[in-house]
Amino acid sequence: MSITLREYNENDFAQVQNIIKKTWHYERFSTPKTALKLSKVYLSSCLTNYTFSRVAVCEGKIAGIILVKNIEKHKCPIKNRIMQIKDIISLVISREGRKVSKVFSAVEEIDKEFLNKSNKSYKAELALFAVDSEYRGKGIGKMLFQSAMEYMKSENLDNFYLFTDTSCNYGFYEHNGLTRQNEKEKTFNIEDKSVDMRFFIYDYDMKMR
Repeated sequence: MSITLREYNENDFAQVQNIIKKTWHYERFSTPKTALKLSKVYLSSCLTNYTFSRVAVCEGKIAGIILVKNIEKHKCPIKNRIMQIKDIISLVISREGRKVSKVFSAVEEIDKEFLNKSNKSYKAELALFAVDSEYRGKGIGKMLFQSAMEYMKSENLDNFYLFTDTSCNYGFYEHNGLTRQNEKEKTFNIEDKSVDMRFFIYDYDMKMR
């Protein structure tokens, strides 16, 4: 199996969106149609928030993606911001979309709380990291993560953080030397569905290695 890494491009959007939908299990909260819109909003939001990208390509198919933000250098392209706004509008025009969008708002508040309590000045953020479930266990996550680490070293970004939750393989970060700084449980009740989740912030300080 041949795996190559390259920069993300606009033609990758649909495949990456599908990876996100499967990884974050949005259909726990909503109908399939709204789950697709949720994954689109999440991805378009991530694309406003990075300076480095790599996708893993296996036999012509996107198998994973990683995005990193150099906080000092980051500037969001206008077209990416417009795309994000359009996707948010598409989500919230429906009643169900408005309800499930509250999940995003609640998660953003948790993330802000984590950063405020950290009392740290971070140089970078690992903004998105996902591997298609079909390709897990093949070393793709490790390849993507290593490419991000090499980028941060080249930019002298000696510490970074990331947010994750129990819908993801958060054990990967502990296995690769990151430190869990905080966690919080949250229950989401939408219509007749109730979902319990736990959220985390991890960080990594290269000066301590």
